[in-house]
Amino acid sequence: MNKAGERMWNGLVKENPTFVMMLGMCPTLAVTTSAINGLGMGLTTTAVLAMSNLLIAMLRNVIPDRVRIPAFIVIIASFVTVLELLLEGYLPSLYTSLGIYIPLIVVNCIILGRAEAYASKHSMLPSFFDGLGMGLGFTVGLTSIGIVREIIGAGQIFGYQLLPLADATKGIQGYTPVSIFILAPGAFFVLAGLTAVQNKVKMNLASKKKETQTVNATASSCESGCGSCNGCTPKFIDDGKEE
Repeated sequence: MNKAGERMWNGLVKENPTFVMMLGMCPTLAVTTSAINGLGMGLTTTAVLAMSNLLIAMLRNVIPDRVRIPAFIVIIASFVTVLELLLEGYLPSLYTSLGIYIPLIVVNCIILGRAEAYASKHSMLPSFFDGLGMGLGFTVGLTSIGIVREIIGAGQIFGYQLLPLADATKGIQGYTPVSIFILAPGAFFVLAGLTAVQNKVKMNLASKKKETQTVNATASSCESGCGSCNGCTPKFIDDGKEE
C-alpha cells in the first residue's frame, strides 16, 4: 500500500477517531441528532484537518519548537474562521444547527493531535492525506451515529421520512419514534452499540486471519517432509501401530 493509501486506511479504519481512539467526543455526542448534522460537522472538520496539516507540514522547519502549539492553534483557527464564514453565507441552516460547535473545532483534540503527532514531523503530501483520512474517519463515525439516532428517534434519514409514523387521532398505525435517541442519552447508547459492533467485526477478522496463518504454516510443514511434521498427522511407533 502506498503512503497516501496507508494514511487514508489508518484514519478510516485502523485509528478511526470516533470508534477506535474515542477522540472528539464533544461534537460526536452533541451534534449527531441527525445524519445531516453529523455529515456537515464531519466534512467541516475534514477540511480543517487536511488544510491545517498541509500548512503545518509546509512550515514545520520554520516554526520555532518552543512556540509550535500556539502557532498550530493560530493556523487551525484561521481555517476554522474561513469555513465558519462560508457556512454562514452559503449553508445558513447547517450553520445554525451546528452553532457553537463550529468555532470549537479550533480546540478539537483530533486536529491539534494530528498536527503535533504527524504533520509537524512529516512532509506535505503524507500530512495532507493523514488529515484527510482522519477527517473522513471522523465523518463516517458522526454520520453513522446520526443515521442510527435519526432513524430510531424520528423514523427519518437525512430529513426524509423513512418509516410512516403512527397517528392515534386518525387511527393510523405506524412507527412510534423512540425519542430518547435524539436526546443526549441516545448518543451514548448508539456510540456504545456501534463501537461494540466494530470491535466484534475486528475480532472475527483477526480470528479468521490467525486460522488462515495456522493452516498455511501446517501446509508448509507437510510439504517439507516428515522431518518437519508438527503433529498434523497421526504419529507411529516402530511397529507401525498408532501411538
